[in-house]
Amino acid sequence: MKEIRIHARAGQGAITTASLLGYAYFLKGAYPYAFPSFGAARMGAPMNAFMRVDSKPVRLRSQIYEPDYVLIMDATLMRGFNCFAGLKEAGIAIINAKEDIEIPKVNARQRAIALPANEIAMKAFGRPLGNTALLGAYVAATGEFDLDTLYKAIKHRFSGKAAEGNIEAAKQGYEFVKKLK
Repeated sequence: MKEIRIHARAGQGAITTASLLGYAYFLKGAYPYAFPSFGAARMGAPMNAFMRVDSKPVRLRSQIYEPDYVLIMDATLMRGFNCFAGLKEAGIAIINAKEDIEIPKVNARQRAIALPANEIAMKAFGRPLGNTALLGAYVAATGEFDLDTLYKAIKHRFSGKAAEGNIEAAKQGYEFVKKLK
């Protein structure tokens, strides 16, 4: 079973991110389970979304404490929370931030990738919602599924110009990480 934890602020698209990720895995033939967790229901409040995926139905319903992957949609959350808590030994963290951000590492096998996802989204569709750019980076960093599968998930969720812009953001996030390798 793979487990993904998403750190964000309410309104940044964490639930949409988990849903898109889950649908992409579903298209691949896997069994995803995505769910949010938040306290104060107000815009900007810290929150988490979680996604589990397996080759058989997922029955576990608890929060994720030892993720394989972490997506951080707002780097300011790293100041007040240990977003890397429990990240597995060979885990990957993908962070929406400038490249010069200091990223803690627990061991040499963990990877952390910072990309300016909000800037990518602004250029792609005019809004600073970097979730699909982060998902493109996720595809490039993990190899869990291909970019076309992510595009299909985006088209399932969005239509028209929204779909086109989010696909462009995902493509740019993917290319950003591929250039790093």
